[in-house]
Amino acid sequence: SLLMAVGFRDGLWPEPPTASVLDDPVTAAGLPPTPVVVVCGDLHSAWLSTAALRRFGVVGHDDGVLREEDWFPLLAALQEVPTDRLDRWVGEAADAAAARGVVGVVDLEMADNVSVWERRVAAGMTQLRVAAGVWRDHLDRAVARELATGDVVGGTHGLVTLGPFKVISDGSLNTRTAYCHEPYAGLEGPHAHGVLNVPTEELVPLMAYATRHGIHCAIHAIGDRANALALDAFEATRARGSVEHAQLLADDDVARFARLGVVASVQPEHAMDDRDVVERYWGDRAARTFPLRRLHEAGVRLAFGSDAPVAPLDPWLAVSAAVDRARDGREPWQPQEALPVGVALAASVRSRVAVGQPADLVVLDADPLTTRGDGLRAMPVAATLLAGRWTHRTF
Repeated sequence: SLLMAVGFRDGLWPEPPTASVLDDPVTAAGLPPTPVVVVCGDLHSAWLSTAALRRFGVVGHDDGVLREEDWFPLLAALQEVPTDRLDRWVGEAADAAAARGVVGVVDLEMADNVSVWERRVAAGMTQLRVAAGVWRDHLDRAVARELATGDVVGGTHGLVTLGPFKVISDGSLNTRTAYCHEPYAGLEGPHAHGVLNVPTEELVPLMAYATRHGIHCAIHAIGDRANALALDAFEATRARGSVEHAQLLADDDVARFARLGVVASVQPEHAMDDRDVVERYWGDRAARTFPLRRLHEAGVRLAFGSDAPVAPLDPWLAVSAAVDRARDGREPWQPQEALPVGVALAASVRSRVAVGQPADLVVLDADPLTTRGDGLRAMPVAATLLAGRWTHRTF
């Protein structure tokens, strides 16, 4: 047996997580040594009990915490469930997304997403358009099929296209592994600046290979140094695509996004989750964090997302966070970076209402141009139309 939980965020905890903290309640409950795995809310680390460390053969992590490349293979293993059950869950999530006005997603799960969505559409899952992201292990297969980013995957009724090539170049803020120019406040040692998962000499040839075959790149970068290196790689390879997250940027790199034509694929709700952790570990760098207004004013294309399950798959949360920079009754955070609502909505859509555009429409029961705060976050969606057919309606 295995106990698993999801969602811990230890960035503000007074004491660090340890294996013994998970061991003791199991012993106190009179249970045999039971493996316990608690997954961080940002998915970049996990907290394991002593029994779990033994179960998975983990050595050298006596504190019970696995981060980044030490953790990702175990995450993939723990996510394995029977295909029919997984697809049922995905279908339920697709229905819920359609009820919030979502007509399409970019799927960047650590899986062979093209094959996965071929199977799902063939089985009748047609609630969403899907851009199926590609990971390193599956890049050669996409190239062999001569699929470039944006190409429709055959047999999917036009709903599935090839998405970008995804690379996680650095870590995350809450795990204190986002790769930064300056060290984290209070941290010392070799990882005080964070972790670079994929160094430049490895990233550049990967991006060049994808680019030669028409595949865009989606490079995860959160820390300012990781963002600088990602932009260096875009410049060296002339790749097209996005930086995923772009949470902390050096001032000069805002202009580089625009000059290189790199999309800032951002998740505004993360600012609401991370504001206190930013203040603790990045201090006076907070003014350079989630710089949405500056990116927009520099001419950078913004593309909003959720990074689900790190934040809920709900576009209205992202719009509200970008416009209001506030949640839970708190004062707006870094309000100078708030966006006009029209800009936030434009960053949330892929088409427009016009002749020749896909008939993907959302019918609302409130005006998003004048609604703010909790009303915007809970925007009532009356109906969702995908390619001219209803995927959700309340009438």
